[in-house]
Amino acid sequence: MTRKIFRIIYEYAAITFGSLLVALSLNLFLVPNKIAAGGFSGIATVVYYVSHYKLPVGMTMLALNIPAFILGVRTIGVDFGVKSVYGTVILSVLTDITRFVPCITYDKLLASVFGGALMGIGLAIVLLFGATTGGTEMLAKIIHKFISFISVGQILLGLDVAVIVLASIVFKNYELGLWAVLTLFACSKLIDAILEGVNFAKALIIISDKSDIIAEKILKELDRGVTGLHGIGMWTKTEKNVLLCVVKRHEVSCVKNLVKSIDQRAFVILTDVREVLGEGFSV
Repeated sequence: MTRKIFRIIYEYAAITFGSLLVALSLNLFLVPNKIAAGGFSGIATVVYYVSHYKLPVGMTMLALNIPAFILGVRTIGVDFGVKSVYGTVILSVLTDITRFVPCITYDKLLASVFGGALMGIGLAIVLLFGATTGGTEMLAKIIHKFISFISVGQILLGLDVAVIVLASIVFKNYELGLWAVLTLFACSKLIDAILEGVNFAKALIIISDKSDIIAEKILKELDRGVTGLHGIGMWTKTEKNVLLCVVKRHEVSCVKNLVKSIDQRAFVILTDVREVLGEGFSV
């Protein structure tokens, strides 16, 4: 029981920390520079300036999320979970609490890159612990209910673009829209890097008549595992061993040179691997 309570406290502390990073990204970089990078935070940024600073960003985000949650439950019956509700509320609260911190930079490039990166790190932490911070994702799911031929991701992208265009029109500055796109890009890249891993590896699929010799060389000279797969050349109808080998990025050239030295006619496919678990890689 004590361990379970500790785990719950740890998870909610992590969600709070991630939400704090998102709140800081808004107040340190994005909101002071009028960068509305999509989502409810972008709408809230526009409302904040249109209201002449009378409606705080956090309060506006919460006000937008409440009807979105209610409409979502009635429309698609989504079970949001306590963590997501907590993440949505705590982000709004922390955004307003930290709104008095001074802006770090008014350089739009720095604000876009570092604001998006900090937001991406914060959102990734929240997602890692099974929560969300609400936002236009719920609207995307609701809209998808009625136009199912368009994916949720495409609808979400459309909503973010709509918010960016709206902000550009309201602020009468279309460059701000371009900076917002850069912010979204930085944010998404950081989320992917944290959730999927940054230590990308490479997978090689090798088709050769000399697969046994190639496999032995890779095993002995590079100390990397190789898996032999049964394959059939559909044109020649001949059976071949197809080698599958996962290596670190700096080892790719070694494998390619090794294969080339053994069989000039070998067919090699090289592809990215997001995460590898097992001997020789992260566990």
